Amino acid sequence: MSDTQPYDLVIIGAGPTGINCGIEAHKAGINYIILEKGLLVNSLYHFPTNMTFFSTSVKLEIGEIPFISHSDKPTRKEALEYYRRLASTYKLNIKFDQDVVGMTSDNGIYSVATKDDCSYNTTAVVVASGFYSTPKLLNIPGEDLTKVKHYYDEAHPYIGRKIVVIGGANSACDVALETWQKGADVTMIVRGEQLYQKVKYWILPNIENRIKEGSIKAYFNSEVTEISNKKVVIKSEDKILELDNDYVLAMTGYTPDYAFITSLGVLIDQDEYKTPTHDEDTLESNLHNVYLAGVVNGGLYTSKYFIENTRHHASVILNQVVQRLNR
Repeated sequence: MSDTQPYDLVIIGAGPTGINCGIEAHKAGINYIILEKGLLVNSLYHFPTNMTFFSTSVKLEIGEIPFISHSDKPTRKEALEYYRRLASTYKLNIKFDQDVVGMTSDNGIYSVATKDDCSYNTTAVVVASGFYSTPKLLNIPGEDLTKVKHYYDEAHPYIGRKIVVIGGANSACDVALETWQKGADVTMIVRGEQLYQKVKYWILPNIENRIKEGSIKAYFNSEVTEISNKKVVIKSEDKILELDNDYVLAMTGYTPDYAFITSLGVLIDQDEYKTPTHDEDTLESNLHNVYLAGVVNGGLYTSKYFIENTRHHASVILNQVVQRLNR
């Protein structure tokens, strides 16, 4: 089934950046649609239930709509409400459950295809797909067991259980502390010789002190090599250890969905971060009138971009789209 209506712009992804691009398209009065494979701000919805943002609410504001929060740093719940309000205020044209699987072009017109055999014709495309939906896998035996989680929701399921938290950055430290505070027996497995020293400033001293006092066990210079129903095997320094275990929370980070990006025809730079090809000033990819917006632009350098330092992407892209439409 094809949407026969020709669009000036198709935006892939209804996260904060996709919403921002939609708002700018709305203001410019152009015909656009946002295609989202899941929910509104799907990645934020799947963040931990009690998550607090590192950024202040002011730095997250878009669309000239104030972001009201009870404290300086907003919660996940407040963020979800904020983005719902933006979508409602601007009556954004979002179509959900539209999993984009490819794109073709013919004489300057792109046809964006979805998993359910829909297609959308447009002269310009914004890829704002983020990276949170694709976890970095461990690629070890037992990773496919149901006890292994790459996403964390809340502490309740882990009360009274022996859990291994893999990683030493923000997510791992947050998860280790919250589950320990609620009564889990927590062991951290950290590849480096110490925790990531740019962990949130109000979290790092707390987690380091819990490790020092022995409340949370930690193995540094270590990695998990195998997972079974009741144990995990780790290599720590020169030792192979077996630990009793009920759950593994692999907070190892995420990557852009490269299979999806390349299915659109966007090239990947052969640099250390596998950056999707784009002009850093215009954000245009190797494809004419196809732009990359938001955190996806960083490739594997997933700490380079955040919501707050990519808010200008929407206006940069829409200025070009509008100019080309008016030629």
